[in-house]
Amino acid sequence: MVDLKRQYEKIQDEVDNAVLDVIRSTKYINGPEVKKFQEELEEYLDVKHVIPCANGTDALQVALMSLDLKPGDEVITTSFTFVATAEVISLLGLTPVLIDVHEDTFNMNPMEICKAITVRTKAIMPVHLFGQCANMDEIMTIAKNHKLHVIEDNAQAIGADYIYSKSRSKKAGTIGHVGCTSFFPSKNLGCYGDGGAIFTNNKKLADKIRSIVNHGMTVRYYHDHVGVNSRLDSIQAAILRIKLKYLDKYTKARRDAADYYDNGFKDNENLIIPARSSFSTHVFHQYTLKTRNIDRDKLQEYLMSKDIPAMIYYPVPLHMQKAYQSFRYNQKEGDLPITEDLSKSVISLPMHTELDKEQQDYIISNVLDFVNKNSS
Repeated sequence: MVDLKRQYEKIQDEVDNAVLDVIRSTKYINGPEVKKFQEELEEYLDVKHVIPCANGTDALQVALMSLDLKPGDEVITTSFTFVATAEVISLLGLTPVLIDVHEDTFNMNPMEICKAITVRTKAIMPVHLFGQCANMDEIMTIAKNHKLHVIEDNAQAIGADYIYSKSRSKKAGTIGHVGCTSFFPSKNLGCYGDGGAIFTNNKKLADKIRSIVNHGMTVRYYHDHVGVNSRLDSIQAAILRIKLKYLDKYTKARRDAADYYDNGFKDNENLIIPARSSFSTHVFHQYTLKTRNIDRDKLQEYLMSKDIPAMIYYPVPLHMQKAYQSFRYNQKEGDLPITEDLSKSVISLPMHTELDKEQQDYIISNVLDFVNKNSS
C-alpha cells in the first residue's frame, strides 16, 4: 500500500545524517530537533501552537483531557473511521455518539450532528477521512450555537486546505478548537516509528496540553494536572523535519496518482471514483473506490493473488464492533445505513509517493479485468 523504502532511498543521506547528529548529541528526549520541528510545523500550518507527542492516539486523548470534560459527557464522532477516534473517548469515561456520514466524501454529515445533540453533548470530533476535510463551516456553526468543543482528527489529511473562498483557506486541523494528527510511518507525513502532534491557536489550552503530555508538569516535579508520558523523541523529530520539506511534493505525487486512477476507472459504471469536495483539497491518504454489483471481498482476494495489496477501510463500522455493543452506546446494525453500506462496498488501492504509471496500469487493468468478468 505504501513504498517507504523507495521514498527513503531518495532522502537517505539527509535522513542518515540527521539521525546520526541526534545520536551524537545524546539529546534524545525533547532535544533541539523537537523544538525546531514544532516551529517548522507551526509555520507550515500557520497555527500558533504545535505540541508534539508520542502518537496520534495520544494526541486525541490529550486533546480531550485538556477540555475538562466529565464522565458521561457525550462526544459526537463518526462510525466510519479507525477505532482510535472512539477508543480515546471511551477510555476517558466519556460517551462516543456515533453518527452517519456522507456517501460521497465518507465524512461526517452535519445534519446527523444536529440529530445527535443532547443536553450531555460537550464536543464534536470530525474525522478528515482519507485525505479531505469534513464540512468545517457547518460543524463550527453548530458547535458555536450549542457551545461545543471541536477536536479535529486530522491523522489522514495533513496538508489539505479547507477553502472558505478563493482568497481564504486554512490548513486541515487548524480550524477547530484543537487539531490532532499522527506521524505513523504510512501517513502522508510519517516518521520511522510512532509520533503525533496537537495543534491549537489558544495559548491557555496549548500551555495545558504541553503540561499534560509531560506528566502534568509545568515546572519539573510540580504537577498541576493529571498527565501522561507522551513525547515525540528527537530522532523522529529529525526525520520529520526532513520529510516536512517534501510534504507538498509528496502531496502532488499522490494527487497525480489519484488523477491517473480516476482516468482509468471513470467510465466503469460498477466503480465509483473518490469524490472531491468543493470546500477542501484532497491529499489522498487513501484512494478508495466504491464498488457496485460485484463481490468486493472477492475483488480484494483477486488483487492480492496478483500481488496488489488492496485494503478495506473499514470492514466493520464502530457501532457494530463488539467493544462498542453495550447499553452505553445503544446502537445496532441498521442504525447507520450509509456507513454500513460503505463498509461492504469500499476498497482502497495502493497510494503513495512512489507510484509510477507502469504500476498503476497493472493495478487498473487487474481491477477492470475482475469487474468486467464478475459484475452482476
